[in-house]
Amino acid sequence: MSVDSPFRHQILRFWKHGLLASALMLPLGNTCLAQTESADCKPLEALQPPQANTTDPHKPFYIDTSGLSGAGAMPVHDPHNPLYPKATDLPDSTLPPVGKTGNYILGPTHSLPPEWQKIPPAQGRLISFTLTSSSTSGYNPGTTRDEPEPCAIGMKNVSTSQPGDPSILNVPAAHPAPWTRTVDIYVPPNMPANRPLPFLIFGDGGNNGIYPGRDLFALVDRMIEEHHIPPMVVIGVGSGGGDAQGSERGREYDTMSGDYADWVETHILPLVEQKANVILSHNPEERATMGFSSSGAAAFAMAWFRPNLYHRVLAYSPSLVNQQWPHNPALPGGGWQLHSPWAGAPQAVSPEPGAALIPAAPRAPLHIWYEVGDQDLFYPVRPMPDGMHDWVLAGENLARVLGDKGYDYQFVFSRNAQHIDGPTIEQTLPEALEWLWQARTGP
Repeated sequence: MSVDSPFRHQILRFWKHGLLASALMLPLGNTCLAQTESADCKPLEALQPPQANTTDPHKPFYIDTSGLSGAGAMPVHDPHNPLYPKATDLPDSTLPPVGKTGNYILGPTHSLPPEWQKIPPAQGRLISFTLTSSSTSGYNPGTTRDEPEPCAIGMKNVSTSQPGDPSILNVPAAHPAPWTRTVDIYVPPNMPANRPLPFLIFGDGGNNGIYPGRDLFALVDRMIEEHHIPPMVVIGVGSGGGDAQGSERGREYDTMSGDYADWVETHILPLVEQKANVILSHNPEERATMGFSSSGAAAFAMAWFRPNLYHRVLAYSPSLVNQQWPHNPALPGGGWQLHSPWAGAPQAVSPEPGAALIPAAPRAPLHIWYEVGDQDLFYPVRPMPDGMHDWVLAGENLARVLGDKGYDYQFVFSRNAQHIDGPTIEQTLPEALEWLWQARTGP
C-alpha cells in the first residue's frame, strides 16, 4: 500500500504553522518565546546572557563573542573565525563530495538536489503504534515542567542557575508526570525477507515530530532504488514531551549516557520487529542514529556510549552543549564534554571529572555526519551564562577533535541557516544519507 504519508502531513504542519519554532524556543513573529522575550514578553535587547564573562578567557565560564555579528534572535557566526578548524568553502548551491571527509562550508542558497525532483510518494508500509508510561515502559514516571502564563515556553522564567556555578540549572517547576508517544515504522517495498535488516532510527518522530523537511520515507525509497543506500527500515520514535531542562524530552535526549540507547534496545526495537514483522540487524555497522537539536545529541550519545550497538550518526544542529538535566557532577558539562572540557575552570587546568571525553579516549569505529547553521542557537536560556551554550562553537570544537583523532566524519557549516534549518536539511539530506551509508568498515 502506498503511503500518502501522515508523517509527511505532520512535517508540513509543523513547518508551515510555526509549531517547529515554538517546540524549539525559536523566534517566530510576535509569539512570546523563551529565547527572544523577557518575563513580561517584551523583546530582549542583548544577545548574550546577563552577567556573562565575555572579557577574561582565564576565568571560568568564559563566552567568546569574537566572530559574531548581525541582529535578531541569534547572532551570525563567521565560519572562518580563527577559533574554528579550517574548512573548505563550497561554491553556492554545491554539496560536499560524498567520498570525502572533513569540514565544509555551504553557500547561502539552499537548492533542492536532484533526488527530490519529481519524487513519487512513499510506496512501502507505514506502521504506527503508541506507548504510554507504565511500570514496565521505562522512563517511568516521566518529567514535565510547568510554564508561567502568558509565555508558553518560559524556561528562563521558571529557572535559575546555581549561585557561583551557572552550569547548574535549577528548575523548580519540574515534576513527575505521565507521557504518551507514537512510534512510526517505515518498511520500504521489496525488502529482503528472512534476514536481519539495516535500520535508521531517529528521535523526535511520531505525532510530535519536528523533522522540517520533505517526505523522508519517499526519499529513502528513491535512494534505495538508485543503490545510494542499502535497503533499510526507518524508525521514528516520539519523545516523551516538552523541551529542554525539566522536560521528558530533555531528560531522554540530553542525558549523556547509554540510558536512551538501552531504553530503545529494550522497549522499542522488540516492538518494531513484532509489529512490522521484520528482523533488525544487530551489526552496529548496519545501525544508524539520526536526530535534530537535542535528539541529535541523543544520536551521538547512542553511538558514543554504546558503540557495540551503533556506528553511524547523522545530526542537524545537535545540542552538544550543557543541556543535561538533572545535573550530573560526574559530567558537569553534559554534552559539551563530548568534545571540550567543562568551562568551570580554565581549560588548560580543567581536572577530572571536567575533562573532555572524545579527546581522551581511543578512536571509536564511528561514522559521523552533522551540520550547524551560521545562525544556530546562542545561549537561549539566559540564566545559564556558562560558556557552554554556543551550538556553533560546540560543532566546531567537535570537528577539531574528530579531525585530530582521525575519525571518519563530515561536518557541514551552513550559511544563511537557522537552528535545524529546513532548506539546509532538504539540500543536504540525500548527500548525508549516501555519505553515512558508504561501505566503510572501520574508523
